[in-house]
Amino acid sequence: MKKRAKFIFAILATTTVMAGCTPKGGDDPSVSGPVVEIPSLVGGGNPATDAPEATDASAEDDSVPEGMYRSELTNEIISKDIENQRPVAVMVDNETYAYPHMGLNQADIVYEIMNSTANGRITRLMVLVKDWKNIEQLGSIRSARPTNFMLAGDWNAILVHDGGPFYINDFIARKYTNNLSGGFARFSNGKATEFTEYLTSENYTNPSTGKSYDGLISRVEKGGYSEEYNDYYNGREFTFVKGGNRDLDGDSATDIKLPFQHTSSELKYNEETGTYDYYTYGDAHIDPLDDDKVLSFENVIIEKADFTKLDDNGYLIYNVLQPDPWEGYYCTNGKVIEITWQKMGEDSPTYYFEKESGMPLELNTGKTYITLVPDDQWKDVKID
Repeated sequence: MKKRAKFIFAILATTTVMAGCTPKGGDDPSVSGPVVEIPSLVGGGNPATDAPEATDASAEDDSVPEGMYRSELTNEIISKDIENQRPVAVMVDNETYAYPHMGLNQADIVYEIMNSTANGRITRLMVLVKDWKNIEQLGSIRSARPTNFMLAGDWNAILVHDGGPFYINDFIARKYTNNLSGGFARFSNGKATEFTEYLTSENYTNPSTGKSYDGLISRVEKGGYSEEYNDYYNGREFTFVKGGNRDLDGDSATDIKLPFQHTSSELKYNEETGTYDYYTYGDAHIDPLDDDKVLSFENVIIEKADFTKLDDNGYLIYNVLQPDPWEGYYCTNGKVIEITWQKMGEDSPTYYFEKESGMPLELNTGKTYITLVPDDQWKDVKID
């Protein structure tokens, strides 16, 4: 069942937790250290602006064939059979050892955000997939952070990850959260164990080891989670251009360099395809399960955001819930304009507005890349 967002002021609270040391190999919630305070923001709504009513973009569109509708994630025409199906949000390691990623070209939306203040501020990806019952292999899967639960809450998505530091425990307990952690298929790819776990929709048996694993379809059922949007779904987040493709009245944006020094993340505009190709570590990001095609996007959203460092091991939480709008950029068709963004509840959508006009931002049909850039590195974003 769907509900409409009723906009109220966010309630600010704090939850005291114990900061943990990072053992060799990753996120161990059992260790403890100095006491810190981590923000716990609850509630929903936007007192500053009334967001546009969520509507089905297919309702007044004669170009949508019978039995189809326009996806709330991409505005592309897809089967109406999955109209009410919730997306999944899958945590994917962005360390070079995890490359090549498998199946990421199935993503409708890809988030890239700083995963740690250590290790050159390494980023991690969170990929949203609407049609998740057709995933052959996606990943490799890694751990989640508190921010990921709130961003998954934008979409009423089921968060798929493999553990995380104990800072995520309070977020796992949130009523809006559905998550599946660990125990996914292990592929024999010659890599270290932490780079061998992948998401599959169907059950999988490793031919080398003979070990069987439940696929996502089984895991969702066994977890008791609804496959369809539930009461915490607040409607469509994106507003799309109607009746065509939008050209921005903005400056040139054919090369976007992001200040992520570990990955050297970059998006290059491809004039032939009209999309932005994603590059990391100096190379185009390809998907071996899609004939080595480059991961590309019609829309790029860059958000300025501050964060709270939780301990000396690099754990952090982005302060994505803000009473006032934050600035950002929107790029499409090789041009850029300034925007603002605002999110007022953990399970509420993020709303985007054109900075100059104050009107809701309208995206072009297609996939979207979203990144959160730390405010102390905002000046280092290069758009040419």
